[in-house]
Amino acid sequence: MQNNIGLIGYGEVGKIFCAGLKSKPGIESVGAWDLKFADAALQKREFAHAVEAGVAACTSMQALCSQADWLISAVTASNTLAVAQEAAKFIQPGTLFLDLNSASPGTKQQAAAAVEAAGGHYVEAGVMTSIPPYGIRVPMLLGGPKADALASRLLGWGMDARAVSEKLGIASAIKMCRSVMIKGLEALVIESYATARAYGVEDHVLPTLAETFPSIDWEKQGAYFFSRVVQHGQRRAEEMREAANTVREAGFEPFMASAIANKQQWVATQAVAGVFDSVAKDAVWQDYADKLIREKLLKY
Repeated sequence: MQNNIGLIGYGEVGKIFCAGLKSKPGIESVGAWDLKFADAALQKREFAHAVEAGVAACTSMQALCSQADWLISAVTASNTLAVAQEAAKFIQPGTLFLDLNSASPGTKQQAAAAVEAAGGHYVEAGVMTSIPPYGIRVPMLLGGPKADALASRLLGWGMDARAVSEKLGIASAIKMCRSVMIKGLEALVIESYATARAYGVEDHVLPTLAETFPSIDWEKQGAYFFSRVVQHGQRRAEEMREAANTVREAGFEPFMASAIANKQQWVATQAVAGVFDSVAKDAVWQDYADKLIREKLLKY
């Protein structure tokens, strides 16, 4: 396998992987394609970022696939399958396709079918925690027939990748089941803390949490959860819809996963509406909760 890498998606994750991989030994080139590159309002800014980062900004999926020996898909969860199907139209035979996206086992299996029918080699990745601050050293579980070989290559570049199964869907199942818990905790904290703040009882509630789970700094964790959901709620909501699909594919009704997706989406909607615009980056959780409380009062 050559080392001409193509990133599909030049958002936060795509930019991190481009920056982290282009300096690795043996990497010949790094290119990227994103729908933003075709958006007249965003194109100039995104192209300038790519040029400064030493990344070749491609003008289409076809152009990216024509120069890439392996592709990395880093898009939103809802676009996982569509992107794989689009790439399959242009992928060169033998190209490795690494799918970083948070999607259900069934979605990943459909994506793999499209890529492999076109002669590519599909590897799924379960990214096991937030990519910042790890960068490309973020822990990843890989799945698929080529997972073990790719894991060895990534380990050689100092990355944290481990093959868990030749069967597609296992790595994604691990990731999705974890997401139900982690994104669920985020949603629970936001709902519990904001409600406690509205009643003025947070100074009673948080100490009881600390008593039950003394290893967690509930003030600090609350601020982190609020900030991450405000910043990335849309992406988290899409991931939780895929988590709900994962539960459904296992034969269960995804009561909790669906509710978590709705809560994440609700916070994302508030953020887009500007509710948190004046909240500082390093704000305490109370600042976020106060904005939600004020918004509710203004509506009524």
